[in-house]
Amino acid sequence: MGRSAPVTDQLDTAQQLRAVVEELSALYFERDDVVRTLTVAVLAGQHSLLLGPPGTAKSELARELTSRIDGASLWEILLSKFTAPTRMFGPIDVAALSRGEYRQIFEGRATTADIAFIDEIFKCSSAALNETLGFLNERLYHPENGGEPIRCPLISAITASNELPSGEDTAAIYDRLLVRIEVGYLADPSNFAALVRSATAPQLAPTRTTVPLAALKHAVEVTVPAVAVPDSIVDAICTLRAALRRKELVASDRRWRQAVRLLQASAFLDGRDEVAEGDLAVLTHVLWDSPADRPTVEREVLQLVNPHAKEALDLEDQISDLETALEAKAGQSREKLRDWAIKEANPKLTRAGKQLTKLRDDALSSGRSTATLDRVIGRQRAVYARMLTEGLGLDASMIQSQL
Repeated sequence: MGRSAPVTDQLDTAQQLRAVVEELSALYFERDDVVRTLTVAVLAGQHSLLLGPPGTAKSELARELTSRIDGASLWEILLSKFTAPTRMFGPIDVAALSRGEYRQIFEGRATTADIAFIDEIFKCSSAALNETLGFLNERLYHPENGGEPIRCPLISAITASNELPSGEDTAAIYDRLLVRIEVGYLADPSNFAALVRSATAPQLAPTRTTVPLAALKHAVEVTVPAVAVPDSIVDAICTLRAALRRKELVASDRRWRQAVRLLQASAFLDGRDEVAEGDLAVLTHVLWDSPADRPTVEREVLQLVNPHAKEALDLEDQISDLETALEAKAGQSREKLRDWAIKEANPKLTRAGKQLTKLRDDALSSGRSTATLDRVIGRQRAVYARMLTEGLGLDASMIQSQL
């Protein structure tokens, strides 16, 4: 690990990473929390999964983030059921084989990568499964010729998938991905409109802050592990574990222990030398297996750390009920749908929008995260836009002025 870097260097690394997060958050709509969480996972030396449908910029975002690590050896692959281990870790050296030597070429493969991006991770072939697990777990690769295991310099792997694992084999890989982030299509109509406009607007060269590989490694190996974890945070983790167990949501001891490093990385990214209550929010991406359980985990976490966000989730339930009601009325007459939209949906959605705006302002003034609030606000705008077009028959071009 070497000698400790000067404090100013440590601060520079955190500042550079915060700049990267800000730049990517501005570049990708509704991905603020995704970008920050991926960055925290890299700082913690842990692996992450982007889970969502095609066309949600999972691969593009991962590439853009990893390319900001200056001097890093990056490796990327799209897996299939037929991907051979040698394609991932090193093909056979044909020239050496003609001389009677059996060896592999490791340069440019997973074996020499500092950062990896593995797309369609759950399509990993059965032939490559054990080596992939060893690569992710122990950072080791066992050569084809049976020689000594090779220690890989991997800091973190970002993986992506359109679907959850379907078999026991790939479930073993899923278990080793500590951070799991759901990525969906844009919810806020104004963001979708901006996305459409960007297709024809002149593309300006974005600001590109980079972080030296050596500085990132020092943060991962030395500075982040040194971030203090006060007893109050340990108590909060124990309280959270008990609350989730009461709901029959049980995470392994290994997952809980690894999650502590995420909390330390979150504090470091914010420029602090001690974990705070707000850092616990990252656990919403750690403690669920099925996406159906994520809202429950999120509520229990936010119960501890962010009462503003907890109230926003209650409002989201009301918004979801209105969206369900709107879909159920699809076959009714235009008059009945319009009457429901005017008398029930519009007042409730408008009131929810005002409450969410106030909650966001309160969260900002108290220094709390607005990530969950921003997501629910986007959901409110999306349902409100549907109510205007489907319930009131307003032209789509008029919606922006109504939001």
